[in-house]
Amino acid sequence: MEKLNESMAWLAKQDGSLIVGHGPFVESSEPPADGTSFYVQDFALQDAKPWKTPSTVERTTIREMTMRFQNAASISCGWLPLDAAPFSVVFQEVMSSIHSGIFEKTVPVVTETGMADQPAGFAIMAAMTRQPLPLHSYGWIDGDSGFSGATPELLFALDGTCLETMALAGTARSDDREVFAVDEKEIREHEYVAQTLVSKLLDLGNIDRSAREILDLGSIVHFLTHIRLDLQSPRTPDELIRKLHPTPALGPLPRTAETLSLLFEWRNRLGCPKQFGAPFGLLDEGKFDAIVAIRGIWWEKNQVLLPAGCGVIEASRLVNEWRELRLKREAVKRFMLPL
Repeated sequence: MEKLNESMAWLAKQDGSLIVGHGPFVESSEPPADGTSFYVQDFALQDAKPWKTPSTVERTTIREMTMRFQNAASISCGWLPLDAAPFSVVFQEVMSSIHSGIFEKTVPVVTETGMADQPAGFAIMAAMTRQPLPLHSYGWIDGDSGFSGATPELLFALDGTCLETMALAGTARSDDREVFAVDEKEIREHEYVAQTLVSKLLDLGNIDRSAREILDLGSIVHFLTHIRLDLQSPRTPDELIRKLHPTPALGPLPRTAETLSLLFEWRNRLGCPKQFGAPFGLLDEGKFDAIVAIRGIWWEKNQVLLPAGCGVIEASRLVNEWRELRLKREAVKRFMLPL
């Protein structure tokens, strides 16, 4: 893999394996009856043919990919100054909607733009594929453009009738872990997500919800709650995606046609890439794993886009959310540093 194929997709799984699909891909509205296929979709679930079945499949491991790319050259990227004014306007509109009773929570996204000193795709892929668990490397490449990241958030894993998902919400610097652990605003934001996920799954089977814990990702920490259940009857990946996406970690609460429409409008105004926060999945040997496409970089030749979202509730404050957005973007930039 010394250079990028015309098309490629990959996903790192929870067991430490990493599956790579090489194009050309066959696109379809339904998954194949057997074999391996990737689910590549936009946030609004508007791609009518999200299933991308590769011509060939490469099975490897996160460890092997780390060794393969340990000497990969890094890129230098100049980042443009980010104007807070557009986000400030959207933030005020969000708060107005919350005070009007339209939302309890939603997640606007800010995107930082940069220009690399060379076509960025290979260096980004190399950096993301060598990130260790609990981060899941993922990516989609189509010629000179694509996106890749290393996300901590699992949308769900489906193995037969066993379903696993998580609530991941609330963010702080690792240095602030002790204060974060008792921060009422961050706990409330997390509980919005966890309780809503549980309520969406109640009619599917018996739920096992873990205690809230802190996930330490080095430079930042999040609140994490694991949720597992045995489904009363089989469900398809498409059914579960439409039931769970977007979770309140990336979407509005409550999730209605009106609140989704407002969120789509705000994302578009702030220049958010359409796949940011979308489900990205892999059907392989009858098992389906879907992550949430966050903590990533989008590129087209030398131009790069780095989006990040923040959960806004009534207790949110503009300066704190702006700081959280920067914290998340800086965490992604650290992925690009050489080993």
